[in-house]
Amino acid sequence: MAKQYLAKTNDASRDRRLQLAFTHASIRVKRILIAMHYDLTDLRLFVAVAECQNLTRGAERAHLAPSSASHRIRLLEESIGTPLLRRQARGVSLTRAGEALLRHARQVFAQLEQMHADLAPFAAGVRGHVSLWANTHATHSFLPDDLAGFLRRQPQVSVTLEERTSPEIVLAVARGEVEVGVVAERVEGADVELLPYRADRLVLIAPPGHPLAGQCSTTFADVLDQPFVMLHAGSAIHTFTMNAAAALGRHLDVRIQVRSFEAVCRMVAAGVGLGMVPRSAVSGGGAYEAPTVIELAEAWAQRDLQVCVRQREQLSGFAQALVDSLLASGARATMGA
Repeated sequence: MAKQYLAKTNDASRDRRLQLAFTHASIRVKRILIAMHYDLTDLRLFVAVAECQNLTRGAERAHLAPSSASHRIRLLEESIGTPLLRRQARGVSLTRAGEALLRHARQVFAQLEQMHADLAPFAAGVRGHVSLWANTHATHSFLPDDLAGFLRRQPQVSVTLEERTSPEIVLAVARGEVEVGVVAERVEGADVELLPYRADRLVLIAPPGHPLAGQCSTTFADVLDQPFVMLHAGSAIHTFTMNAAAALGRHLDVRIQVRSFEAVCRMVAAGVGLGMVPRSAVSGGGAYEAPTVIELAEAWAQRDLQVCVRQREQLSGFAQALVDSLLASGARATMGA
């Protein structure tokens, strides 16, 4: 009985200590938040001073009198609790705290600009917005024309398009962070619906006159000793290609990385190296000679695109209209093939 009483007493004492510690921590946080009192004018002034490295020129850029600017900077430093600027004979420089504040202040203003950009269409009469994530293949090949047609038919809808890798897109859709995605591969265990959108295939491209140009097909392993032109690191197809080489225990000789499939085609046509792109992205024959297309024998070369949603019947009206439009475009392309 005594042991039970002691246990209950110790538990109650521990709970009181935890509650007291939580209360003290909350008070400290509130004091810090209250102490850090500044506004966008202060942040805009600080950015101007930091970029000009001069208080007077920074004040002029922020449309403030030098005396007022100096007073605001001093109050900002007091509010944060640490010096932000080193005052020198020929201007000012940033302390470590000032460098951190400058980085965050720039992010704040970038977010504000994005907010204004997102809200502006509503002021112009737009009633709906859809966020769409797509892999590199879809973004550079099919979506420009398909989205243009959708937006012409839906003038009161705006679309935000972000380029991500297929696994990122699938997981974001599964978590409800984005309504619609376009992907080229599934993620095991992700609770999403995948709807057929476009059929396409990865092909090898070579400069005209290259020894491989006379071949109808080849394997990926047979060309890994060749120099390659690639999309930039971080793009979905760059990641996919590097992983395919690693699966064979090999490394790609990447001579140059570019930002678009058209640039890959132009570099390959100019003789820089080989490239691997979706067949739909092969360009040329106008201002420059088209590269030679060689089929890849690998099963993974078939890279069909799919629209990815969490639950189609639960999509918002505008997201459902976008999905319907994309699927209809894909169906028309299949019938016309």
